[in-house]
Amino acid sequence: METDTKQNLIERLFSAGAHFGFGKSRRHPSVAPYLYGTKQGTDIFDLEKTSELLTRAKEAVKTAGAKGEAVLFVGTKEEIAPLVKASAEKVGMPYVTNRWIGGMLTNFSEIKKRIARLKELALQGESGELERKYTKKERVLIGREFEKLNFNFGGIRDMEKMPNMLLVVDPRHNHIAVREARTIGVPMIGISSSDVDISKTTYPVVANDTLRSSVSLLLKELVEAYREGQKDHQETKEKEQHSAPNQ
Repeated sequence: METDTKQNLIERLFSAGAHFGFGKSRRHPSVAPYLYGTKQGTDIFDLEKTSELLTRAKEAVKTAGAKGEAVLFVGTKEEIAPLVKASAEKVGMPYVTNRWIGGMLTNFSEIKKRIARLKELALQGESGELERKYTKKERVLIGREFEKLNFNFGGIRDMEKMPNMLLVVDPRHNHIAVREARTIGVPMIGISSSDVDISKTTYPVVANDTLRSSVSLLLKELVEAYREGQKDHQETKEKEQHSAPNQ
């Protein structure tokens, strides 16, 4: 049964084009052990090894969900950003899909101030306070400030504390996020093509990180694993509540 499940995953990865890497000239040495070969100058991933890496990453993210830990989804490439955002929203997790602002992790105390300002402006807008307190010209300037803050921090506005894990699509493209996570010791899952130094991520998943079909499949697998963990976490909480003595 386990073999059938693994074979099924490999077939789905193949159908999604997850086996296509970049040209051999762009290959990072750390990826070499996970390659099946090269076809017409393009590196081809060994999907059996990819499936093993994905399974390991799924176990890690499921454990995070079971502990009630926060996973920050990161993917700022234009072609895959909507997929990353949708995946994070499915499990109520924070995300960065527009631009990684330096210090999001290493200077989180300052970032929290910007998030607080974003929430303040949003609340003022919803309550009508902006209309009552400010002139039309002032509201235009405040509107621009809100748009900028929302663009940079909208995906993490509900992130009250540091994330317990990062899920990064293309760690090479999001190298600043990777560097900050490594600096403070936050583990990372990295969906990584053949041009990525996978030694910098805790749980690398080597596969095509640009094709929407490939990224969509990988994110779906990881999100479902996190969801399973969330379900276990909720069940554990309910059992604890039922077994607790009445006050």
